[in-house]
Amino acid sequence: MTQIRLALAQIDTCVGDLSGNARMILEYSRRAHDGGANVVVFPEMTLTGYPIEDLALRGTFRRAAWDKANEVAACLRGEGLGDLYVIAGTVGTDHGNDKPRNRLVVLHDGVVWAAYDKHFLPNYGVFDEFRIFSPGDRCLVLDIKGVRVGVAVCEDIWQDGGPVAELAGRGVDVLVTINGSPYEEGKTHTRLDIARRRGAEVGAPVVYVNQVGGQDDLVFDGASFVIDVSGEVVLRSPMFVEDMSYVSVDSDGGVAHDGPVAADLDPDEEVYLACVLGLRDYMRKNHFEGVCLGLSGGIDSALVAVMAADACGGENVHGISMPSMYSSDGSRDDAAVLAGLIGASLDVRPIEPLFTAFQGELHLEGVAEENLQARIRGVIVMAFSNSRGLLALATGNKSELACGYSTIYGDAVGGYAPIKDLLKTRVWELSRWRNKAASRGIGVGGALPSSRGAVSIRPVDPSGLVIPESSITKPPSAELRPGQKDSDSLPDYAVLDKVLAAYIEHAHGRADLLADGFDADTVDTVMRLVDRAEWKRRQYPLGPKVTALAFGRDRRLPITSAFRE
Repeated sequence: MTQIRLALAQIDTCVGDLSGNARMILEYSRRAHDGGANVVVFPEMTLTGYPIEDLALRGTFRRAAWDKANEVAACLRGEGLGDLYVIAGTVGTDHGNDKPRNRLVVLHDGVVWAAYDKHFLPNYGVFDEFRIFSPGDRCLVLDIKGVRVGVAVCEDIWQDGGPVAELAGRGVDVLVTINGSPYEEGKTHTRLDIARRRGAEVGAPVVYVNQVGGQDDLVFDGASFVIDVSGEVVLRSPMFVEDMSYVSVDSDGGVAHDGPVAADLDPDEEVYLACVLGLRDYMRKNHFEGVCLGLSGGIDSALVAVMAADACGGENVHGISMPSMYSSDGSRDDAAVLAGLIGASLDVRPIEPLFTAFQGELHLEGVAEENLQARIRGVIVMAFSNSRGLLALATGNKSELACGYSTIYGDAVGGYAPIKDLLKTRVWELSRWRNKAASRGIGVGGALPSSRGAVSIRPVDPSGLVIPESSITKPPSAELRPGQKDSDSLPDYAVLDKVLAAYIEHAHGRADLLADGFDADTVDTVMRLVDRAEWKRRQYPLGPKVTALAFGRDRRLPITSAFRE
């Protein structure tokens, strides 16, 4: 019997940063070697970042990535690490048709020692790989010090047949899969179920290494794991942070591990941390050091502000209070209290003088008058963003976005929308969770510990709150006219969100919704609002996907459509 030691390198890469990603491969390979590993396993498309989308179609990019892979291999040998087997992802080329391939490479002894091309190319949800890549047509078994290692890339283990079925007849001792699997609620258990099925199929342990970090509107949660031949989880990396862990596998399929099994997170904590990581990485990778946003005193802007403070530190959050003649004293006070709790600056800019000037020329009434207020606020937010180099945050939630209950070029302005994929009821739930976390001593900036991009941690208020309780409990209102409440225009959020979940995420039509028990008036109102708002959603800023079906890549409907139920 022989044994090899594998290091699981759960890292946060950046699309297109070939040099930066290469440095990380070298850094973690050194750590793996120092930790006694024979093999270090990185996520899918480590060298290029993932997903690279149409960058894959550029021959210059593919050649640069391939040159960088060879450069990394040579550097490893030059540093005396040539005996290490480095399994990583990159982009390759199918020289038969000049199309790109999603490629796993093994760097060893100064060269690209072996390569395997992803067989199954996902073409659903956020994935569009079938259009971009050419599929591989073979499996690969590596003999590393007498241990037979079968390899796969992400989707290869999600589908029946293909390379895993072939590996089942090849007598592998361990199945290693590299992954770029985006986060969504409940997905960690689905991954485990899939891995157990493939492990049983090949009769061997499974080593599953996943990417971590934010990339545009996707968040990768990491949560890498190892299961033994019986399907038991023997090692699991923490979620949402970079990590290096070790496992030993022998030629009889036995597993010995060094690291702990990370505990499951509270569901609210999972979603909250996903949103914070998405924002943090969007800022870091696009070189923003601070954010600005309108602070109305309402729950949506409060939650976004706290997420931003956790992502970049409260001192880098610049709130703008823009009261109108309809703003309540309570809302103004709540905005000021929130800024104090998270250590953000607050600039008060009343909009009434600007509103009066516009009305002197335009004489608007009704909804147009209300939207004018929102658009004045949008101009102010963007002026702060442009003049100070800050990332402007949109504060709308998924319920509003679904129903078009936002003003285009008004409260919809911004470069990133942290709660875009959270229904209103979820916003309240996460706000309560964050206050509970604060009561346990998790100060602002401390919600997401990380080895990179660390922020200063501000102690919580003695009350144990980071969000004023009144922002959570008061009836939601846009305060664009006297006495206005969201319920004047929308069904109660407790009902609305259930209808939206069924209509959007489960694609239930009118008959299905009625069968679900919703009343006809509510169903007709919600469907009409959602169907008419597609044009607004197309112009809304990107934000982190945390549900099974987010607006954007997941749901692609025509703006111009005459179909009505």
